Amino acid sequence: MKYYAKARHKPGVMNGTESKYAQMLELKKRAGEIKEYFFESMTLKIAQDCRYTPDFMVINKDMEIEFHEVKGYWLDDARVKVKVAAAKFPFRFVAIKLEKGLWKEEEFL
Repeated sequence: MKYYAKARHKPGVMNGTESKYAQMLELKKRAGEIKEYFFESMTLKIAQDCRYTPDFMVINKDMEIEFHEVKGYWLDDARVKVKVAAAKFPFRFVAIKLEKGLWKEEEFL
């Protein structure tokens, strides 16, 4: 049985995958594909004593807010939090995963 220690994440500091994704968002911004993006800028209360801070808030070219969660791999509690947030709030929630050099998207409805 493999054991994965919970990743230690210092709030406000991007990990390597998040940094690569931020670079890609910056290119999209310069190309006019999105208006703006922010890293860990908002925390959502999804239940009593349970909060979720999406990795990126993205303002798309239609001025709509999207939340992007960047993962190298998923822990069960993280996926549940995104699903609950997507069910509760009227925003687009997208999981982003870097696989073999390509960004894969999974939308939560």
